[in-house]
Amino acid sequence: MQQDDGRNGRDDPRSEGFGGLLVPPLSRRGFVMTSLMSGLTLATTRVEAQAIHTDAAGLVAGEVSIPAAGGPMPGYRAMPDGAGPFPLVLVVEEIFGVHDYIKDVCRRLAKAGYCAVAPELYARQGDLSTMTDVQTILREVILKTPDSQWMADLDAAADWAVASSHADPARKAVMGWCRGGRGVWLYAAHRRDLKAAVAWYGPLGGERSAIQPRTAGDVAAEIRAPLLGLYGGADTGIPVASVEEARDRARAAGREVEIVVFPDAPHGFHADYRPSYRKAAAEDGWARALAFLKAHGAG
Repeated sequence: MQQDDGRNGRDDPRSEGFGGLLVPPLSRRGFVMTSLMSGLTLATTRVEAQAIHTDAAGLVAGEVSIPAAGGPMPGYRAMPDGAGPFPLVLVVEEIFGVHDYIKDVCRRLAKAGYCAVAPELYARQGDLSTMTDVQTILREVILKTPDSQWMADLDAAADWAVASSHADPARKAVMGWCRGGRGVWLYAAHRRDLKAAVAWYGPLGGERSAIQPRTAGDVAAEIRAPLLGLYGGADTGIPVASVEEARDRARAAGREVEIVVFPDAPHGFHADYRPSYRKAAAEDGWARALAFLKAHGAG
């Protein structure tokens, strides 16, 4: 049987040309970052004493190299030490890179039985390990990263995980935080074969550009996977009304979206290394996320 190359055919799980996100040919720009940063990001206030550390006992965990357009993409993988196959969760970072917090999230998912893979999606645009200013990161890295590149690199990570990491191709999911939560909405519209998607306080609005042509709210009616959105009622950057509007638009189109708003939680309430961390909301949200994955066949 001829192997589908991932670009043609009705059975292709990717939506080439979806909503202007994928405009071939894809960029083959080489990677600035060739390995992941060590420790926590330098670009935001940290409360390292409260940061959660999940050990790697019983896991296969560490930095990996993922084949992608333009060369090997750095990433982090954690999975149970066993034969598998394991359900796959693509972990989508905040704007700060795949640092210790994101790596720990991968280990937490692995402890729950998943193969968790976090590709460094900004590795072509800049070295986030050296950046100490949020506005510089936004201006020089985030806003210069095409959404088409994100989709392609997440696809590459999924393909690599299935081929090399005992990941079950029939049980794929995606989970992301902050800007990564925005990416979850987009990827759920792009990818046909996801079982579930979980967006932690992903912004629904924002500026549009030639390389980032649509907001998460724009694609709400086009998502292809059941989606759980976990949001903070005290998030000053993401109005609850915008979240509810996206939910309603998705549901009107027959899509499955569940939104949970934690009334007193600010933005970043799951980020245990930051002052924004809210233990009760984070733990409740995590339990809901795992239950959602399992309920939809991704566990």
